[in-house]
Amino acid sequence: MPEIEYVIALGEGARKRHGHKTIKKRVVDFVVQLEVQVGDKWKPVIRYDCAHGYTHIDRFYLDGKKVKSFINLNFNETLVLADEDIRENWEKYRDSFLKGE
Repeated sequence: MPEIEYVIALGEGARKRHGHKTIKKRVVDFVVQLEVQVGDKWKPVIRYDCAHGYTHIDRFYLDGKKVKSFINLNFNETLVLADEDIRENWEKYRDSFLKGE
């Protein structure tokens, strides 16, 4: 079961954590997460994953609140969406998170 994991810096105080496992080119597990540095800690902002057996996105807020939204896509499609969304929108997500929005 091939497994890929990496963390990539996106800009000042932001990084993307990516991990996925495949079987015969089919994604069987994944997590893609935007993290923002707050003081000396890294905090999750947006996380796409398949925990609980279904694809979803968790949105985190500076006050500790978390909102989960179901995604009606398969694991492969959601993994692609997650990478694209975070690559294109990380600055907006970071700024909203830090403003408490």
